[in-house]
Amino acid sequence: MENKTLTAVPGVSVGHWTDFTAATGATVIVFPAPNVAAAEIRGAAPGTREFGLFGPGMAIEMIQALVFAGGSAYGLAAADGVMRELEMDGRGHDKDPWVVPIVPAAIIFDLMVGDGAVRPGPEEGAAAYRAANTGPVVMGSVGAGTGATISNWRGPGSEQKGGIGSAALQKGSVTVGALVVLNAGGDIFTLEGKSLSGGPAVSSMPHLPQRGLEQTTLVAIATDARLSRKELNRVCVRAHDALAVCIRPVHTRYDGDIAFAVSCGLEDGNSDELSEVAFEVVGRAVAAAVGNSETLAGVPSVGDSSL
Repeated sequence: MENKTLTAVPGVSVGHWTDFTAATGATVIVFPAPNVAAAEIRGAAPGTREFGLFGPGMAIEMIQALVFAGGSAYGLAAADGVMRELEMDGRGHDKDPWVVPIVPAAIIFDLMVGDGAVRPGPEEGAAAYRAANTGPVVMGSVGAGTGATISNWRGPGSEQKGGIGSAALQKGSVTVGALVVLNAGGDIFTLEGKSLSGGPAVSSMPHLPQRGLEQTTLVAIATDARLSRKELNRVCVRAHDALAVCIRPVHTRYDGDIAFAVSCGLEDGNSDELSEVAFEVVGRAVAAAVGNSETLAGVPSVGDSSL
């Protein structure tokens, strides 16, 4: 079967650790070397680790892995386990006699779903890393998307299940892939404007988000095209543009929406064209997250009227 997910990008692998009972989890994306990484935050309430290295003029541009996790800020600890595993594999920045793995991380707020006392930590991050493989990404209510929800901006009882979605496209000889952890307060639409969660096309905000309804959508984009950090920053902008089309409302002061982009190849590619491909694969990944979600912890998936 053709791989149309993030792992279609050569050398990229993805692994999940999932706790269905507690409704939380972690997802690790492992990248080949060399690579160049960039990131941009548009939500006003992010939870991150190692984000400072993405600033202007920073010396380190290569990362070994990226961690997405549930558990709110507690889940950032999952990156400790990934660092440990990478060190044992001899991967990281060479600081003879040591290697120092660079592992940025970002989290979603899922403490109100399932058992909020259970959060991914170092062992869970290590398990997700060990599970990483280059097969098609497992999507839906797994990994960092296990406790993800959508559409709760309409008020109590309106939430539905979010989750993990992924998509990939080719542009000439270049592949661009995206993985999305969809944990959005807004309603979800396709890139063409079709409602996927039953919400109105125009966000009139009948119920303002309240404390405890914090939401974050996380995006990872990878390509085997050779792009600079400056060019990848534009890819991140178009990723956020896709979120703005597909999630209504998005990027509120309650959200922590972040997009990461990684160039991990040597193929020639036009950065403007590839930014447009990134826009599309992010939108398709958002739709895939909805389409593959499952009812969990009392939160129904889209189309499940049994609850």
